[in-house]
This record gives sequence, structure tokens and C-alpha cells, in this order.
Amino acid sequence: MPITVLAFAQSQDTFGFSSKELPCSPEDTPRTLLLRVNPEASLELLRVALDCEFVTWDTPIGSAKELAIIPPVSGG
Repeated sequence: MPITVLAFAQSQDTFGFSSKELPCSPEDTPRTLLLRVNPEASLELLRVALDCEFVTWDTPIGSAKELAIIPPVSGG
């Protein structure tokens, strides 16, 4: 099942895209999915949301359609 991954601000540099559709399974977590994209990525300072709800990096993706990577300071 595909999920749309949105990267904001500095996280675009880390992962190399602002929006991308990635294959995943419901058992995958944001951590496992994004470390497949960039195994060197440092996730400690980033937050993650599934379908507009903040979750932990180890929450299963389940049936979510959208994953957002949010840096520590975002907005404008």
C-alpha cells in the first residue's frame, strides 16, 4: 500500500524531496520507512504525524494515507 510522505523545511534536505509516494505495509513504522529512504537520517529532533495526528516514530502506519515529517521549528 502506498503512503504520501510530506517533508517540511530542513527535512526536505535530509530526505531529498518535499512530497513522495512510498510503498509500505501496515506494520511499518515511520522510523523503518524513513530509514529505508535515508539510513543516515537523524530523527531525534524531528516530529512525525500520520493523517494530521502527531505520533511516535514507532507507531505502526496502519491504514494512514499521509505521513508528515516536521522539523523542530516550522511555520512562518
